[in-house]
Amino acid sequence: MTLSHRNETMVVTGASTGMGAATARQLAARGYHVLAGVRRETDGDTIRAAGVEPVILDITRPEHVEALVERVTADADRRPLRALVNNAGISVNAPVETLPLDEWRRLFDVNLFGHIAVTQALLPFLHRSRGRIVNISSVGGKVAMATYGPYAGTKFALEAVSDSLRRELAPHGVQVVVVEPGAVRTEMGDRGAATATGLAEKMSPEHRQRYGGLVHAVVAHSLRFTRAGLPAEKAGAVIVEAATARRPRTRYTIGRDAAFLTRLTRVLPDRILDRVTAATLRPYLP
Repeated sequence: MTLSHRNETMVVTGASTGMGAATARQLAARGYHVLAGVRRETDGDTIRAAGVEPVILDITRPEHVEALVERVTADADRRPLRALVNNAGISVNAPVETLPLDEWRRLFDVNLFGHIAVTQALLPFLHRSRGRIVNISSVGGKVAMATYGPYAGTKFALEAVSDSLRRELAPHGVQVVVVEPGAVRTEMGDRGAATATGLAEKMSPEHRQRYGGLVHAVVAHSLRFTRAGLPAEKAGAVIVEAATARRPRTRYTIGRDAAFLTRLTRVLPDRILDRVTAATLRPYLP
């Protein structure tokens, strides 16, 4: 059963394309007014529709977060903020040894600290509405394959922050829900593969000899995995359920692969899981 509230606001970050855009459109179709975070005016032109109001939002820029707070505060229709969907994110895959620290920091800025900044800024509104925070994690928040250390590290951290936040806010009537997508067909997958390839090309000859074949296998596997995934619209439907269900679960998975892998991590010893993930990549090794 979903909430019957209407004439309320939802904020969705990372709504330019993919799951975020699909979520914004489906929430608007249910009657909510959606503030859809986009990074460029052209993205806003694409997603703008009845009930979907694009707002320029780079979650790593304090002035953008402050502008979002001002927009919610000054809402002409005095709509309460029902939920915040923290969906913005980037994908970076590289061996731990080779990824420059600046890239690590950039990834955590977007995938973790930016979400915390938006959450802190909007929590006063959510306290008043007894609203909800939906954090978009990943199956990578439960299992980290080789070269997924940087990306999975941000998602493991988001899972931990979400657990702590849920326990802190429950006595005050604000709910926190985590969504863990598996393979979803979005532009993020292609961008992530291109980023991984570009980073591999910058590796030293020694690192290239050590990890080049592994990176090639991960990129090939990732592209096939993503392109066989669910359409963004189906992923968006799960996120909408997480944002609007009257009694939401603490976690939702998207796709059978995510449900299977998250269960696998709970029952398999680490060494066996290591063998399983290595076997997954073996067919793609050069």
